[in-house]
Amino acid sequence: MKIAYFDCFAGASGDMILGSLLDAGLELEALKTELSKIPVHGYSIHGRKRVKKGITATKFDVELVHPEKESHAHAEGDHSHGHRHLADILHILEHSTLDGDVKKKSALIFTRLAEAEAKIHGKSIQEIHFHEVGAVDAIVDIVGSVSALNLLGIEKVYASRINTGTGTVECAHGTLPVPAPATLELLKGVPVYSSGIEAELITPTGAAILTTLAETFGPMPGMSVDRIGYGAGFRDLPVANVLRVSIGLAGSANEDVVQLLETNIDDMNPQFYEHVMDSLFSAGARDVFLHPIIMKKSRPGIVLSVIVEPDRLQACTDILFRETTTLGVRISDVKKRQILSREIRSVDTPWGPARVKIRHTAGGRQEAVPEYDDCRRIAREKGIPIREVYDAIKRQAEHQIG
Repeated sequence: MKIAYFDCFAGASGDMILGSLLDAGLELEALKTELSKIPVHGYSIHGRKRVKKGITATKFDVELVHPEKESHAHAEGDHSHGHRHLADILHILEHSTLDGDVKKKSALIFTRLAEAEAKIHGKSIQEIHFHEVGAVDAIVDIVGSVSALNLLGIEKVYASRINTGTGTVECAHGTLPVPAPATLELLKGVPVYSSGIEAELITPTGAAILTTLAETFGPMPGMSVDRIGYGAGFRDLPVANVLRVSIGLAGSANEDVVQLLETNIDDMNPQFYEHVMDSLFSAGARDVFLHPIIMKKSRPGIVLSVIVEPDRLQACTDILFRETTTLGVRISDVKKRQILSREIRSVDTPWGPARVKIRHTAGGRQEAVPEYDDCRRIAREKGIPIREVYDAIKRQAEHQIG
């Protein structure tokens, strides 16, 4: 599986994402061809080499045609002298000749961007508009980024923690804190930090693209790196103002960072544990498990353990305090773990579609594990022993993956 990992140590923006992909080998002409499939005119794109703190990177730019020189013959939906609302942009995407998956992902990114702006400004999503210059830039950056990943054959995207910067930024609404309110709204649930650099390092467009497309945010996953690219920003900072992308094949085992929450409980109704476990999984816990212990005064008790990523730590801790009788929770140091690459696929069976988990093991082998919930549902609906359903789905999945 071909993957891309974006290292956001100096933040990210739409133009930096595109610059990094061009630097990693994407042909500018191929990108132009893809962008010509959307009915938007009055701009040109360029990729130029820049040096940032000794690192050679590609600066991607969108150059707008001067209004006096711009043609008055515009495509349907291309309102070049006003504002574009979300509906206008979705109309443009729908009437483009882009690949269906590119259309879908681009529309989702724009929708999330509009939702964030709407929440911040207390308006409906239909009222949010994108200023003409910003709309053209955003369309090129968003559609261009999705198209670029598609052209490079990237199947999954990963990213590091986001360096947001700090300070203030000037915009149409005045002076705002960094990260800008819409940017921070988009970054909910994503691990972020500030290295203290007085600048806006992550833009709303960059945040919308990465938080929509990235599978996870954290350390680089296990991969065999084939290409590396650097996208240049426009700032001169204490660190190189670049976004780095690494492209390659996913390894059989990836690494992520997790923490372990544990608490001892000896005075809670055991019927409550199912509800507590379901709540923890809904909050993003990777795993929840119980094991019996003998506590002081020979009282039987339970150790409730939760494996959780750092950005979901507080949410799961809050659940433990709210839903159990515990008075304290132990939190381990951050630890790395190795995990096999896996994905969920749907296979056709005599009883309809069913999901299977595909595990990518060492040596490039793939193993199929039927999803228990689907097996149970089919067994109940059809009155078939669950072991027969499980075996049949497993055989069908193994046949399909070869």
